Amino acid sequence: MGCRFALSPLPLFFRAAMSPRFVVHEHDASHFHYDFRLEMEGVLRSWAIPKGPSMDPSDKRLAVLVEDHPLEYAAFEGIIPEGEYGAGRVAIWDRGSYSLLEEKEDKIVFFIEGKKFRGNFTLIRLRRSKRGNEWLLIKQKDEYARTGWKLERSLPGRGRK
Repeated sequence: MGCRFALSPLPLFFRAAMSPRFVVHEHDASHFHYDFRLEMEGVLRSWAIPKGPSMDPSDKRLAVLVEDHPLEYAAFEGIIPEGEYGAGRVAIWDRGSYSLLEEKEDKIVFFIEGKKFRGNFTLIRLRRSKRGNEWLLIKQKDEYARTGWKLERSLPGRGRK
């Protein structure tokens, strides 16, 4: 007798547990920004997004590739002490899983499943970037797209306190 699991799709909670994670941190450092992180190859590949992500396909958000972070950082919320890299408050704005649809050197396409952030997105590296770490995060037109969508912060204030 063969494996019966092959005959039916996996329940959602099993698929979510097997899917790679994403997290969006609000980061109230020297300059308030959002950190967008995708679990890839055993680390959190990370981009700093000054204006934050958007669900509006007409918004093309600058996403600056920064150093990879350990997977454990996906659950981090708290205060990074003064004098350390990234000093300031950090809060999870959204998290969930994602499905990688396409990955090339200069382009990553994925489907995000979060509470606030959902649907198809593309990260495209800017060809004329002087440092080579500047990308654009673009929401694709799909059933989750929201024209005129406005980002709502969860951390109060602006800049380090």
